[in-house]
Amino acid sequence: MSSTACVSRIEALLPELTALRRDLHAHPELGFEEHYTAGRVAEWLGGLPDMRVRTGVAGTGVVATLAARKRGPCVALRADMDALPVDDACGQPYVSRHPGRAHACGHDGHVACLLGAARLLSEQAGQLAGPVRFIFQPAEEGGGGGEQMCRQGALEDPAPAAIFALHAWPFLPLGTVGVRAGAAMASTDAIDIVVRGRGAHAGTPHKGVDPIVAASHVVVALQTVVSRLTDPTETALVTIGSIAGGSARNVIPDTVTLSGTIRTHAEAQRQ
Repeated sequence: MSSTACVSRIEALLPELTALRRDLHAHPELGFEEHYTAGRVAEWLGGLPDMRVRTGVAGTGVVATLAARKRGPCVALRADMDALPVDDACGQPYVSRHPGRAHACGHDGHVACLLGAARLLSEQAGQLAGPVRFIFQPAEEGGGGGEQMCRQGALEDPAPAAIFALHAWPFLPLGTVGVRAGAAMASTDAIDIVVRGRGAHAGTPHKGVDPIVAASHVVVALQTVVSRLTDPTETALVTIGSIAGGSARNVIPDTVTLSGTIRTHAEAQRQ
């Protein structure tokens, strides 16, 4: 297919893909709960010729292989499916129907893109040199869905020679694609810290141990982890995004909880 014909075919497919993406946006599901999404994916893939579909990988993941009998190198394409535990503020007719769940990270779009690619490639299966693997991953937003899929054979029979993926990035101008050498997206680890003190009345702080003051020092000190304890040529972030403690303005609480994330591009920095 020529590039002009390919663009024309994509434009013809866009209304169907847009409708699919909006349907997924209205039905967001959290990690390992993507039953509706996986069903839509399997339904779409099942209607394509020469497509071998496997469902239930890592619970809700879907793996499909196009032209599995071809002997050339296998190429894999991957998308994530899960939503975030946040309220949807898009204000559109296809707003999330499930309070506290939303496709705020664009995984509905990722699924639509990959299903569109599967449709287009299946129409050109006779021109493929080798198989194409389509991987729809659950639990990207925590939960290790990708690792579990690998353990259950998502990268076997045949093993892909290369894997490609994309991520929506609204900070780039429309119609552009960003690429870079090396790691593109950071790994994420959760931080949960409980600072334990001893409660007291605000008028007699000397009779307690104030965990709010201690937690405040912890937050400030954590800023030096990156600036003074990591290699300045490497990328790392330490962010505290939530502080919770106390229930009254005149009472020193017993505990304060800090929650946040660590983000890195290299395993050495992560450790």
